[in-house]
Amino acid sequence: MTRLALYFPFFKKVCLSAFLFFLVSYQNIHAQEVSDLKRATVNFWETLSPEERSLAEISFMDSARTEWTNLPIGLAPRTGLRFGDLSDQSKIAFHKVLSSIFSSQGYLKTFAIMQVDDILHELFEIQFQQGKVSEESMGFIRKLNWDYGNYFIALAGNPETDDIWGLKLEGHHISVNLTVTGDTFSMTPLFLGSDPAVVEATQYAGLRPLSKEEDYGFLLINSLDEDQKRKATVSEKVPGDIITSPDRPQWLEEYQGIKGSELNEKQLKILHYLIEEFIGNLEHEKAEEYLAKFHARGVQEVYFAWIGSYEPMKAHYYVVHSPDFLIEYDNVGFQDNANHIHTIWREKGNDFGEDILKKHRMEHKH
Repeated sequence: MTRLALYFPFFKKVCLSAFLFFLVSYQNIHAQEVSDLKRATVNFWETLSPEERSLAEISFMDSARTEWTNLPIGLAPRTGLRFGDLSDQSKIAFHKVLSSIFSSQGYLKTFAIMQVDDILHELFEIQFQQGKVSEESMGFIRKLNWDYGNYFIALAGNPETDDIWGLKLEGHHISVNLTVTGDTFSMTPLFLGSDPAVVEATQYAGLRPLSKEEDYGFLLINSLDEDQKRKATVSEKVPGDIITSPDRPQWLEEYQGIKGSELNEKQLKILHYLIEEFIGNLEHEKAEEYLAKFHARGVQEVYFAWIGSYEPMKAHYYVVHSPDFLIEYDNVGFQDNANHIHTIWREKGNDFGEDILKKHRMEHKH
């Protein structure tokens, strides 16, 4: 018997102990994470008046919890409590809720997207004064009601007493859908958009809330050789919106484009950066959970497809498609000036917590 064979039972015991330690630590981390989230949400709830609570509160079974849209309030009124009507104390408390579910990058993107709505108003007013927008068009634009304050908060269930509850923040170019079951939570679908994608005037000129989503996409498609680029590029017109939008099927069944296994090391690294940019919007423990699943599957199993121009400011679209998750990015605009981004992150089978709710119900008798 070799010396290694003599030590094998010891190594096996150590590895098993390490795995069990990791499993317990992982569960403890996520339990603490949900505990922090619940505490922040309850603290926010306690700042609200009874009238505000009645506006914000919906039943967990209310269909409003699982309906979403990125349209401005003027086209799609929302259920819930208007962010702009909150007291300063409540706004501060709600920002703490956001920072408990997002990483710093995700939190700042969300905040910037809300700010861009006010900038968009200012840009249109400038164009109106310059005679570039008609009075009739300007009247319609003003009625769309995109505004920093026009985002609505809905709380489904009671985070202090209920084992299952949810939180929704939605308005123009944001749809955050949080579902909590016990010691775990889901953040899918997560929609973030930006209009304009890059601010081209005012004191905010140059601001790009979703800069890396755009940059890594172009970096990847333009790193491919001609054969790879032909394989990655789908010969269709650029979609006017993400394909899995609210009025379409919420998952793509067909894989298109080029598979990760067909990319070289440098290209795989860029694809990895792109995926991490979307996952990295979430708070670190949740992001690490998704990244662990992604790494277990392997970047070689991911498909990347592109439609449209290979140059910025011209209409383009890409999708990153894995058996476990879906990323879509769409940038179209007006008058051949693509400057309007829509993105979505989806975990397969878990929109609005479908998968974790199913698991919870199997483990608990109701």
